[in-house]
Amino acid sequence: MLITAQNLTKKHGPKTIVEDVSLIIEEQDKVAIVGVNGTGKSTLLKMIVGSEDYEGKIIRKKDMTISYLSQNPDFNPHLTIMEQVYQYIDPKTPDFEIKALLNKFDITNDSQKIGELSGGQQKRVALSITLLKPCDLLVLDEPTNHLDNQMIEYLEKYLIRFKKAILMVTHDRYFLERVTNKIIEIDRTKLYEYQANYSTYLDLKATREEIENAQQRKRKLFLKKEIEWVRAGVQARTTKSKDRLQRFEDLSSISDREELKQVQLINTASRLGKKTIECENLAFGYDQDLLFENFTYNFKQHDRIGILGKNGSGKSTLLQLIAKTLQPVKGTVVHGETVRVGYFKQDHRDMNDKLRVIDYIKEDAELLKTSDGTLTAKQMCERFMFDSNMQYTPISRLSGGEKRRLYLLKILMGAPNVLLLDEPTNDLDIETLQVLEDYLDNFAGIIIVISHDRYFLDRICDHLFILKNKQLVYTIGGYSESISIEDEKPKEKENKSKQYREEKQKKVKLSFNEKRELEELETLIPSLEEEVSSIDEQMNVMTDYEEIAKLTSRRDECLSIIDEKSERWFELLEKQGA
Repeated sequence: MLITAQNLTKKHGPKTIVEDVSLIIEEQDKVAIVGVNGTGKSTLLKMIVGSEDYEGKIIRKKDMTISYLSQNPDFNPHLTIMEQVYQYIDPKTPDFEIKALLNKFDITNDSQKIGELSGGQQKRVALSITLLKPCDLLVLDEPTNHLDNQMIEYLEKYLIRFKKAILMVTHDRYFLERVTNKIIEIDRTKLYEYQANYSTYLDLKATREEIENAQQRKRKLFLKKEIEWVRAGVQARTTKSKDRLQRFEDLSSISDREELKQVQLINTASRLGKKTIECENLAFGYDQDLLFENFTYNFKQHDRIGILGKNGSGKSTLLQLIAKTLQPVKGTVVHGETVRVGYFKQDHRDMNDKLRVIDYIKEDAELLKTSDGTLTAKQMCERFMFDSNMQYTPISRLSGGEKRRLYLLKILMGAPNVLLLDEPTNDLDIETLQVLEDYLDNFAGIIIVISHDRYFLDRICDHLFILKNKQLVYTIGGYSESISIEDEKPKEKENKSKQYREEKQKKVKLSFNEKRELEELETLIPSLEEEVSSIDEQMNVMTDYEEIAKLTSRRDECLSIIDEKSERWFELLEKQGA
């Protein structure tokens, strides 16, 4: 085993993060840590990698190495990207390998200074560094933040193929489903381990909670009867069993299972008329370099639309045009008279950290008409898990997830009937995401969302706008139906493999054509492997990013063909030997 942790306890001031917990990480485990915001997922990662103190014991395998992606990379703003990368990795690593991986995450100018990069770009550089470092344990804290859908697909495939152990915190439910084989849940300072992916974990968790609730009900019923017995008259008390009294005291000392609070989202939307938002021949760009053009669409009253595209393709720009906070270089956006837009921005930079929570909410409204009647700002805060104490806390002291939750409340206080959501899932825990999804299911208006959360897109959206080649392509269905913004066809290989298996079952000996195919494969596969080696040599001395990108694409294509043809080659060999 790689890591054994025993009797761990961690406190932040008066708050207990974990108490007397233990865990084991084996050499090929792919572990995800889950739990609601504020339970200490990132803190537990830091304890494992050794950057956070704790009580208890963590035993690491001798000479094991860890590569750690933190939420906030610590970089030197004066270094170039390549200089920064080489600060952390083996200096013998070939340049082409670094550039190829940076290119996968849309970092194309390695001479650019770190200080010139956005927070998202710095996170992608940090992710590249983490993947480039050989290790026994790969530790990732929210690795999909700031990645577009294509990058997430690449990272997911990379981690599925990764041969060493992985420990990560992520809210991406498709990641949890496809990558992990073990889930550790932090719940009320305790750890619960499940040998499962996400869907199986949900079933096992539900079973665990049912058992715990049943045990609590049984304990309370027993205590009720014992209280009546203990309160019997003085004469009877002298004959009571000491063991029975001790058992009563022990059971009485057990605390009830604390009920977890959840965000309570309610319908705050105002009525939306027939005329909603009309976009006519929209175009936008900078210095005559258009991001997109010729976009025309009249939104329907109950549209649920997701926007997909690479980073920098103009997704957020499109939302700003629809919200009329930005003017197009061509075309028009017209709002109907009843339209009230709630624009949930990606970074909420305009949030005043000096304000108290309650004052920030009262800026929009002190009273709000809802489906549950008229509620005060204080009551709305309580429904969003900001109790009386937290309401008078400065925003600067909130966690990232708490700030996102407060920002969402601020948007809903405006009673919008059109919701523009730019990466709404960032920093929200899975439980809050599920509540938000249920709320959006019943939202009486238009929803337009940008998200890298593929599960969220599948759950919420029934149409997509895909930004590709400076055009917005309209498609019916959620993320899974679109498959990819690059027109990939992953089902083709699956269909071919199925076809091969069926052929294998039908035939016993190689036909003339199959013998010929086998001979061709024995020539083709080595030639493709030689091409890959040649590409590696070219990339090692090349500095032109466009050429590197082309070679990287061809290299990936060759490897894909090698995988497919090798599968067929083994199949024919097996049949030949049958």
